[in-house]
Amino acid sequence: MSYPMAPANNSSPVALSEFLLICFPGYQSWQHWLSLPLSLLFLLAMATNVILLLTIWLEASLHEPMYYLLSLLSLLDIVLCLTVIPKVLAIFWFDLRAISFSACFLQMFIMNSFLPMESCTFMVMAYDRYVAICHPLRYPSIITDQFVVKASVFIVARNALVFAPIPILSSRLHYCGKNVIENCICANLSVSQLSCDNFTLNRLYQFVAGWTIIGSDLILIFISYTFILWAVLRIKAEGAATKALSTCGSHFILIFFFSTILLVVVLTNVARKRVPMDILILLNVLHHLIPPALNPIVYGVRTKEIKQGIQKLLKRMV
Repeated sequence: MSYPMAPANNSSPVALSEFLLICFPGYQSWQHWLSLPLSLLFLLAMATNVILLLTIWLEASLHEPMYYLLSLLSLLDIVLCLTVIPKVLAIFWFDLRAISFSACFLQMFIMNSFLPMESCTFMVMAYDRYVAICHPLRYPSIITDQFVVKASVFIVARNALVFAPIPILSSRLHYCGKNVIENCICANLSVSQLSCDNFTLNRLYQFVAGWTIIGSDLILIFISYTFILWAVLRIKAEGAATKALSTCGSHFILIFFFSTILLVVVLTNVARKRVPMDILILLNVLHHLIPPALNPIVYGVRTKEIKQGIQKLLKRMV
């Protein structure tokens, strides 16, 4: 199947007004089959996160800093899903491949900034668990509602400001030739490589900013859990160590899953020449879908207070 491209002329380049997203260029016949599990995962992610948010909002016993941070994580997951998956499904079902410049660069901004917002939220949640276990008597005075507000502002402001230059740099490039993006999403490198300009600065900024921000978050999370483990090992009361670890078990599972998915995406992109492009595209899509679908389930299954709150919410609805 061929797709229209803007004509390119060295003397008078034609400016483009939109891109065409081509999902899985080598396996387009599979798209309708793939749309079924993706749509089910999307519905699961939306439903579980909305239920979790409603549960925390309606259940007074869950009006605590730890659950407010979990609400922030759910909101970030919902935005990421809504930014990526509906467009992917529209391509699969209705062949709506065109995307305007403004929509493409907005999607690029959300994807590049909200993913680090999630890692930063995990970092704040790790600090919350560190204070709860290592300094339990000071926890009520340190982890307050005001702390959550300040942390939320920091999470949003830091990552929005740091990653805003990525779509700005991409939007300032001149696109005067090929406008077909061989991807389901407006990933920075997939878009910028279509430009007629040198995009080395764009690629370098994303690499440095991404590794600096997400890398520092993961290092601080590792340090927090090192202190937590050290404190737990010194607890001599019977059963106290197990109880202390269980309070951060769900959080640790989410961080481990987030890091694993991120590592897989990074490694496959590093080995780009050895891994088929369609596999890379699928991993990028799943990276914006699987964690949002699983995060509320992990917390709902492992956290007794949330499980009870969900049961009360379902009884009200019935």
